[in-house]
Amino acid sequence: MELYLRQQFELLLQEATGNFTERIVHRCGGEQSALDRLRDDPQGQGVWLDEYVANFFDEHLLTGTGAACFVLEALERRSVPADPGGPVAEVLPRLARAAFAEVLSTQAAQLIQRQMVYN
Repeated sequence: MELYLRQQFELLLQEATGNFTERIVHRCGGEQSALDRLRDDPQGQGVWLDEYVANFFDEHLLTGTGAACFVLEALERRSVPADPGGPVAEVLPRLARAAFAEVLSTQAAQLIQRQMVYN
């Protein structure tokens, strides 16, 4: 991946992580509660990881096949969950969202833990 594309991806991930973390800490009523819910059920009440990622992708125009390739290239060393398959134009965006959600979850948990240390 070219350096400028890597930088663009890192900025997107940083924005997503900061916004997502702030949102779940507020919704869950504190850092420890948010961290516990994120680890126990990332799709559960107050966290809704997949919904956040889908909205983030929509807002940042990351919904097409080319955008999915951009995200997947940036996350090429990550594993993705099994996918039921289908047309490439449908599979690639699903895989990109799944990979992004996984790294976002990890980054958010790390950010919450750092915040807990400094608060």
